[in-house]
This record gives sequence, structure tokens and C-alpha cells, in this order.
Amino acid sequence: MGTVDFMVLPPPPTLIHDVECVRVASYGGFESLEVKVCPKGFPGLVYQVAVDGTPAIESISTRTATVADIPSLFLHGQGCEPSIMRFNSMPYTSIQVVLKPHALYSLFGWYADSLPHGFLCSDQFDAAALELELNSVPTLEERISLLHAFLIDKKEKTNQRDELIEHSLEFIHERISCISVKDIVAAFHISERQLQKRFARIVGMPPQLYIRIVRVNEALSYMNSGQYERLVDIAYALNYFDQSHFIRDMKAFSWLSPRSIMMKVSEFHSDEAGASYL
Repeated sequence: MGTVDFMVLPPPPTLIHDVECVRVASYGGFESLEVKVCPKGFPGLVYQVAVDGTPAIESISTRTATVADIPSLFLHGQGCEPSIMRFNSMPYTSIQVVLKPHALYSLFGWYADSLPHGFLCSDQFDAAALELELNSVPTLEERISLLHAFLIDKKEKTNQRDELIEHSLEFIHERISCISVKDIVAAFHISERQLQKRFARIVGMPPQLYIRIVRVNEALSYMNSGQYERLVDIAYALNYFDQSHFIRDMKAFSWLSPRSIMMKVSEFHSDEAGASYL
């Protein structure tokens, strides 16, 4: 079986407040792949195509549903469940523009909690022409440029921000090892009820759930780094109440126990865009 090669690129300066990064994944083999993806809490714009010009992804499954007939270009929400992406048995390239957690509001003007689960096809977010353009250009650089231009245009037309929620997201990421909702409430002088309402509206999930997802991703990054020899040290570094709490959260968002992930380290990938394994 071939391996999946990843390349992570920074966003252009115009999009730096709304785009986390661009991740390109390339596969050169001719065997079908099942890639398990851990939720990151970030929405994203994805263009994926096999060597024959058809969509590379055959289906996407979570614990609660399976979706087939995946279009070449789609927009997905934040997601709070691990998923399995099944790819067709041929070489492919995917371009994932990883959006900031608030970007459905700042780029598209949408409240994240009002969007349906799963993904939107190109005609549902005014991108049918973009999909045709992406299919017609031959190079990776041209495709990334088209995706950036589309998002820049959306940003200029939308021009909406909830700065309190954006700052609270930065606050969470800077203090992920020891953050609570009460800390956010105290730091931003807002009632817990108002924070819950605004956070869910802009990010698409309650702040408690978002914190759990970010903390698990931090743990996965620690595992991938090789800096920690013992799982208990990772749990301690991230201030989990105990190791059983750590194990429960890891299973909830990655399908596997921490020990099982450590045993699969050669098949595991973690970067700014999130974590996945074969």
C-alpha cells in the first residue's frame, strides 16, 4: 500500500484571520484507503479529485451516519465526531482549506449552529462556478489560488465578525492545558449564558465541547511528537482529572484508546489541520 504525503501551507495575509492553513494530501497507490479522522473543531473547504478526474472520496462515515456520492468540492462544518473517509482505489490529490472555528460567520455570514450536519455541495454555497474552474485547471498552484480568491471575495462581501468569540477562541488555544468556561467568563466579563449562546451560534458547538476537542488534539500532537514516553505524562501535562478521563476523551474523538494510537504511530499523522491515521 502506498503512503499518503502531506504538505501544509500558510494562508495568504488577507485570509490569516479566517484560515488556519491549507493542507494538501497526495496518494500514489492503487489500493483503496480508509482514513480515520479525528475532529479538530474547524470547518473546511475541500477539493478532492482522483487521477481520472472523478471525486476521490467514496464515502464518509461517523458513528451516526454514512454519506456517499461525495462531490469534488464541498464545505464541511466543525464536526465533533470522529469520521472514516473511504477513498477509491487510485491515486488522488485533496486540497483542504482549514478554516478558523469562527469562519463560517466571518466569511459566509452564517450562524454555524443553523447549518445542517455533514457537508454542503458547491451549489449550496455559491461555488458551482468555482468547482468547474477547479476541474479545468491543471496545476495544484492554480487550484489553491482559485480557492483563496473565492474566500477573499466572500470575506469582502460578508464583512462580519464577532470579536469577543474570536478572542475567546484564541484564549482557549493559548491556555488549553488549564482552561475552563468559568475562566473565559471571568476574562471577558460576560455572563455564562451569553457566552454559551454566542459561542454555539458562531462556532457551532458549546464551549465545553470545543475545549474537549482542542485538548484531545493537543494530546494527539504530543503523542506524535515523541516527547513523552508515558501516557500518564501526557494526561498530567494537559491537566486531565485522571487517566481514565483522558482515555474516555481519546476514545470519544479518535475511535481508539491512547495506547492503541501509540502502537499505530507509524500510520498516524498530526499537523495544524488535525490528526488522522490509516
